[in-house]
Amino acid sequence: MTHVVTESCIKCKYTDCVDVCPVDCFREGPNMLVIDPDECIDCAVCIPECPVNAIFTEEEVPEDMKQFIALNAELAKKWPAITDVKEHSPDSDQWKDVKGKLKHLER
Repeated sequence: MTHVVTESCIKCKYTDCVDVCPVDCFREGPNMLVIDPDECIDCAVCIPECPVNAIFTEEEVPEDMKQFIALNAELAKKWPAITDVKEHSPDSDQWKDVKGKLKHLER
């Protein structure tokens, strides 16, 4: 089992989760983070660190977010690892509660 970053991360990209990850399984895209399922060790320390509740265990991903399981796996192969906390997007607070953000994902 692995963890999955879902839609809430899009256009927010808080990196609090990166700081606590013991295996550096996060990957950084232009406006979202994903988790590399081949690297994640299922420790769950990232879940409480996410200020927008975007991270779930694969088994607990909400039904309407299931496509993010495959999306994390796909994008983790393309995006570089992120191992240090960075400043979040300047408009993160405006986007954190917005629904239907998948159309805003930058690959």
